[in-house]
Amino acid sequence: MIRILIASSDTGGGHRSAARALQSAFSHQNSEQTPITVNTVQILEEGSVLTRQLANLYNWLLRHRQNWVKYYFQLLERLRPNESVRLFQHLRSYGEQLLATYPPDVIVSVHPMLQHFFADLLASQQREDIPLVTVVTDPADGFWRGWACPTVKQYFVATEAAQQQLVEYGIPPEKIMVAGMPVHPHFHPVSPQEKQQLRVKYGLHPQRFTLLVNAGWIGGGNIPKIYQALSQSENLEIQVVFLAGKNDKLAHHARQFAQTSHLPILVFDFVSSIHELMQLSDAMVSKLGGLTTFEALACELPLIADTITPPMPQEAATVQWLRAQDLAIFLKRPEEIVSAIALLANSSEKQQQLRQVSRLNLKPNSTAFIASRILQLSQTVNKTT
Repeated sequence: MIRILIASSDTGGGHRSAARALQSAFSHQNSEQTPITVNTVQILEEGSVLTRQLANLYNWLLRHRQNWVKYYFQLLERLRPNESVRLFQHLRSYGEQLLATYPPDVIVSVHPMLQHFFADLLASQQREDIPLVTVVTDPADGFWRGWACPTVKQYFVATEAAQQQLVEYGIPPEKIMVAGMPVHPHFHPVSPQEKQQLRVKYGLHPQRFTLLVNAGWIGGGNIPKIYQALSQSENLEIQVVFLAGKNDKLAHHARQFAQTSHLPILVFDFVSSIHELMQLSDAMVSKLGGLTTFEALACELPLIADTITPPMPQEAATVQWLRAQDLAIFLKRPEEIVSAIALLANSSEKQQQLRQVSRLNLKPNSTAFIASRILQLSQTVNKTT
């Protein structure tokens, strides 16, 4: 049996999505000859009151003060609490209990704040037999320095730019593999007939241009302003799916706007089937989080990017990459959503262009590849210790 511990946190939705994608990939490689057990743990939320408060603060900023996230980023980069000996001592008993509860053969981190914690924990327990693996969920450069830890056995990154950033942070190139983003296999393109069937399933018109307005896992930022500008427009012949995430208040207000809008609008709280909402849509407007962006690309879904607030430092390079690849339409003001939708709704050529370009910028079967290499690594280390 191979026992895998995936370390994550619900700071934004991308880390959870990566963990779920990897867990699915491991389960597909399970067999009678090599049974695999996977446990996913939300470290910041479970570790202590202090780490839980740090996670809650980040999510509060995402929802209410997105333009302040850069200061949070700068503060963590300066103080580097994840590398603090004092913080490790604070979490040590939790870590020891974690290893006893879920005794792993390999630890996989999908969060930038967890590398040094596990490196110190394994060193204190003299567990050189447990390899520490990191799957970086920021697709381009400029990301959190916390991702970089010399004790990590193997890194997986989405792009060459992310690889170079780790090298600049001091990680040897031979430890880094460019493997693509860990996207769940649920995210894939569908045929026009399947798209129409999904719309009927959700009570939508099967042939009307459909826009997914995605407020993200935490639900907030500039998306409510964009949605308001959209719902007040009287010149668009489209239908809208609004995803409010974990924000009940936002979902309530969205439903109120929907009642007075001439547009057909379907409002959802947090859903586990977001892949279906992407697959039934003709375009999506969203903040450019790493996983959300790559999930949309995997579905060949044209992107309308919220860049009203300057992107967070760890996402700025992703925006630049999308611009260079001509992979999205970019909004600078909420009301620009109307002209962006008009451009896409009236131009099947533009929609097709964005779909084709997205297809060229993905590594196929990246999640399965990452999972298989992690399994190989765990077996190799176990044989040599």
